[in-house]
Amino acid sequence: MAAKIRAQIAQQIVETVKDFCGHDINFIDGNGTIFASTNPERVGTFHEIGKAVITQGKTIEVTADNSFSGTRRGLNIPVSYHGEIVAAIGISGDPQQVSIYAQLACKITRLILRENELEAQRSSRKQSLNYCLQTLVNGNPLDHDFLINVLRQYSTDEEDVFRAAVVRTTDQYNPSRQPTLEQEIFQMFQATGTKLYTFIFPCTYLLCLPADQLHIFCRRASQLIQAYPGIFQIGVGTAATLPTIHHSYQEAEIALHSLSGEKSMAVFDDLDLDILLSTISESKKTLFLEKARRNLDEQDLQLLKTYFANNLSLKDTAGALFLHKNTIQYQLDRIWKRTGYNPRVFQDAVVLYLGTKLS
Repeated sequence: MAAKIRAQIAQQIVETVKDFCGHDINFIDGNGTIFASTNPERVGTFHEIGKAVITQGKTIEVTADNSFSGTRRGLNIPVSYHGEIVAAIGISGDPQQVSIYAQLACKITRLILRENELEAQRSSRKQSLNYCLQTLVNGNPLDHDFLINVLRQYSTDEEDVFRAAVVRTTDQYNPSRQPTLEQEIFQMFQATGTKLYTFIFPCTYLLCLPADQLHIFCRRASQLIQAYPGIFQIGVGTAATLPTIHHSYQEAEIALHSLSGEKSMAVFDDLDLDILLSTISESKKTLFLEKARRNLDEQDLQLLKTYFANNLSLKDTAGALFLHKNTIQYQLDRIWKRTGYNPRVFQDAVVLYLGTKLS
């Protein structure tokens, strides 16, 4: 039998119908064994007529108790689904009077089987999508027919254009304290009009963002970041077709890597120097930082970041840090003495600037 009703669900059905009609009801499987009943003592026993109902595929009335092994007076009907007999239902009482209740139990069973089937289809479809998206963003080969079939289920063509949007949760994310956060992430994704998204263990959510929906996504993402400060880092790549979406995914990762300070979201289109910096190996970064930032403390680094953010303006830097211009000049001179790089000289300032960007 292709479909199968679980014993727990069958038990709930018989108890519900009995509450309505007052008659004992049994569910019988293909071996003639009662696997759910309003009479607990009958569960696991043999029901001769139930087996005959399934074998013959027809309703059988029993007019007297114990006419057959394990049966009582009542009505026994087959439960069919997609043209196959999946179980039999036996209900005690006058066959004419209890027929309507047996039919009710059959209808409930078919509805539950249908819902289980649809849920399995949804689950299978989602698993196929997850596999498809994760394979694509990793740049691994994917069977073309499989890709087309999956995209067809989501009314998508392989030539449609998307951006890879990556949402990553930080160490501050605690699922036990924010159980609905994942739902909010998926709602943000759905607001862009697509169902092409997945979760990548352990902390990454991937969205294939329709290229023309970037503004909507950025607005919703900003709202989510404000609602949950410190929880998210978000990067968005440039537009690409799905077969080449791994390029956009790599760009989204570069955008994520460019984030620093209080900034929580970046779009690859807005990056410049960060693109180059992302290609530098960790060992070379370490060597450069040891040279460019030697002897600097956190106060020095914060001054430099503010100084560069204000286009090397002493006045604006002093205003941003609530310090006197002379104090800023003194601190810049101290950095020059500590590193050998003068923040007021263009070439030296570039070295120090890169030192702050790579931190």
